[in-house]
Amino acid sequence: MLELDDVTKRYGERLALDHVGFAVGDGRLTGFVGGNGAGKTTTMRIILGVLSSDGGSVTIDGTPLTAADRRRFGYMPEERGLYPKMKVLEQIVYLARLHGWSAEGARRNALDLLERLGLGERTNDTIESLSLGNQQRAQIAAALVHQPELLVLDEPFSGLDPMAVETVQGVLADVAATGTPVLFSSHQLDIVERLCDDLVIISGGRIVASGTGETLRAEYGTDRWELLASGDAGWLRQQPGIRVIEFDGGWAVFEAESDAAREAALAAAVARGGLTSFARERTSLAQIFKEVVR
Repeated sequence: MLELDDVTKRYGERLALDHVGFAVGDGRLTGFVGGNGAGKTTTMRIILGVLSSDGGSVTIDGTPLTAADRRRFGYMPEERGLYPKMKVLEQIVYLARLHGWSAEGARRNALDLLERLGLGERTNDTIESLSLGNQQRAQIAAALVHQPELLVLDEPFSGLDPMAVETVQGVLADVAATGTPVLFSSHQLDIVERLCDDLVIISGGRIVASGTGETLRAEYGTDRWELLASGDAGWLRQQPGIRVIEFDGGWAVFEAESDAAREAALAAAVARGGLTSFARERTSLAQIFKEVVR
């Protein structure tokens, strides 16, 4: 387990990280979300040792991180850092070799990974000749080729089309399934919500919420209900104790001032006939994010 405890970082008078603490467990995909300037990249760079903190600790399995530990990590920065004139396969093999892999093992790993990432037919193309999305896939391959013991990715889905997003999601899920802790940041909250086991939300350099999706929904989710019926649901507006939030034909989202008011609305919907569904609205990560950073 990777754990940050009470980590602080200042840039002059500005407090960039304010006692940041969270954990990334073995085999867990942890999404790290926050607005621009919230502190995500600074936190990741401290984990990787690119920056030093002004206070607090970063440990793995309870032991302070060393340079040797970090050499076994995989890291993908938000800024692309591959050599543009090198061929894709040559580049990925070279990076595996830097991590101590044999020429044969590095080539085998690189070819397998590039195939899984959808770059199997582009191995002899130069990095600069690739589209931005394919350059992003190559950057992900560079972070994974040495089979890291922990993976840290800064905006891995940036610039990817929906098919590429699905491909990368599958690869990252496979990596986590081997027991590797995976931490990644993203502004694409729908992807984070779909992929992650755990979520960490940072705002203004402080962790404002963390936990599983269901934990965060239980703590911050709105108590709204959704009704779908074959007929017009406009009658809900006159129902005592009910406040309609959204409405379109037979579909409505509403809040109830009490359990009794909600049960009365359900009974009325059943009595009118044509009821298709009546359930608590699933609060999205985007809604939770807005709630906790407001």
